Amino acid sequence: MEKMFKLILTAAMMLTMVVTAVGCGSSEQSKEPAQGSDKKKLIAAADTTFAPFEFADANGQYVGFDLDLIEAIAEEAGYELEFQSIAFDGLIAALQSGQIDCVASAMTITPERLQAVNFSDPYYKSGLIVAVRADNNEIKGMEDLKGKKIAVQSGTTGAIQAQKISDRVTHFTGADQAFLELKNGAADAVVMDYPVTAYFIQQGNKDVKMVGEIMSAEEYGIAVPKNKQQILDDINAALQRLKENGKYEEIYKKWFGDLPQQ
Repeated sequence: MEKMFKLILTAAMMLTMVVTAVGCGSSEQSKEPAQGSDKKKLIAAADTTFAPFEFADANGQYVGFDLDLIEAIAEEAGYELEFQSIAFDGLIAALQSGQIDCVASAMTITPERLQAVNFSDPYYKSGLIVAVRADNNEIKGMEDLKGKKIAVQSGTTGAIQAQKISDRVTHFTGADQAFLELKNGAADAVVMDYPVTAYFIQQGNKDVKMVGEIMSAEEYGIAVPKNKQQILDDINAALQRLKENGKYEEIYKKWFGDLPQQ
């Protein structure tokens, strides 16, 4: 009888253990996300010294037109966005190495860059402008920069243009550093994208002015590695939908005012 009691007790304990194990297994399984619920990740990067396209605000948060746009594109295309801040002259290398998936950094579409990466459909029309100190009445445009000390941001079309006219060009990692060189009197001029220069002056830098005509009409695109065609297709499709549903215009107005007439 005692032996029979022990057998019954052992069986009961084993049954309890099985039920408990099954119960715990069910609980853990319910915490796992359903298959297919995770979004694809999109790793984007920009040089965060190029206001108003991408820069750090007073709280140290990255903001700007490009950041708002790539966030909207990622959401529209079903991606989870991850952002990295990288110096402009290192962005294409980061794409080619696979460190990032795309660049949303006011990057001009040029034949030279198209040899290294692909670009989305254009999303912004820009151009270059010359900036000088407000008390400079000698320099009136690009034609007056021959032999002058020019500050530029490395890797930009402004840097390329400046090097065509002067052999006294100083390269800086960020646009803000180039403007500081000008304000301090260490440079005679800055050659920079027009919207960036205009925004810099509007932020209270009245000791700087723009001179001459806006040069070399340019278009910005989102750069993508050559081997990531699907991401490029997704970005283009999302960008088109944002233009159709009014979201692009909403973001544009936030940073620049009304859209220019087509």
